[in-house]
Amino acid sequence: MSKPTKSRVQKKTVLIVGEGADEEAFLNYLKGQLLDRGAGLSIKIKNAKGKGAKHVIEWTVRQSAVAEYDKVAALFDTDQDWTPAVKKLAKKKGIVLLKSETCFEAMMLRLLGVTPDANSKNLKAQFSPYVNDDATRSENYAAHFDPQKLEERRHLEPTIDALLGLFKIQ
Repeated sequence: MSKPTKSRVQKKTVLIVGEGADEEAFLNYLKGQLLDRGAGLSIKIKNAKGKGAKHVIEWTVRQSAVAEYDKVAALFDTDQDWTPAVKKLAKKKGIVLLKSETCFEAMMLRLLGVTPDANSKNLKAQFSPYVNDDATRSENYAAHFDPQKLEERRHLEPTIDALLGLFKIQ
């Protein structure tokens, strides 16, 4: 006689692709802070290795074809290759667009109430002190981007609001 099998609750699965190492680190930081074990939600974070919005969306499409996810999202900068055709592709494939206007560092600075430098080349240097001079390390986001602060300020950035929503079971 065989043992009775336990029914398993199916986890919701989410794939979130970050444009580069900074986005990947921030996403992993959020995952560590917001995702409780046993919550019925599995989030996979991947890095598209940069190259602009078009590359990130196309890379996300390829990744989502490898495995089935309940939701797929991409966090990317809009300063390079963000076109109506890329937006159309993402919409057709059901990708949640997490747009960093104009770039990740500018969005994060605004979230802190800091006016981003108009020169995009200076943004990494301007943002650097807020992440202990290394935006590629997840733990460096803790001092200025703890979950409570993010929750309080999510209304300031639609992308952060949408991103936080992905970490909740829907």
